Amino acid sequence: MVTFLLERTAPLPLDEAWRRLTQWPRHAMVVPMTRVIMVTPPPTRAGTVFVARSGIGPLAFDDRMEVTLWRPPTETLPGLCRLEKRGRLVRGWAEIEVLPGPGGRTRVLWREELRVRPLPAFADPVLGAAARSVFGRAVNQLLRRP
Repeated sequence: MVTFLLERTAPLPLDEAWRRLTQWPRHAMVVPMTRVIMVTPPPTRAGTVFVARSGIGPLAFDDRMEVTLWRPPTETLPGLCRLEKRGRLVRGWAEIEVLPGPGGRTRVLWREELRVRPLPAFADPVLGAAARSVFGRAVNQLLRRP
């Protein structure tokens, strides 16, 4: 099991950073060899389910996720979304939080716990480094693209 935290700031209003990070099909634009399939209809809310399918052919796998907490940002509260990963291969959770940052910027916290079956525990350092790299680039690109 790997747990990590990514922290970013962006010159965006809270609601725009939230929109860019939580429009799930946008993730397929920034994560190579991935497509996102919405299982439940919009709008996103607690109970929304989607699948990120990554890979090619027989090496592809599904990362099935359910939104279990959905609190868009308001003038008084930061935005917080929690996803539970419920695939056969990928398990764990992710939290995306947007809150006021320094100098009028938005601060983004992306927390994740990731388990990939059947990887043994000694592979966690490699999995952690790969996950931080992939998710870090994805967050950066999502925040940059309108």
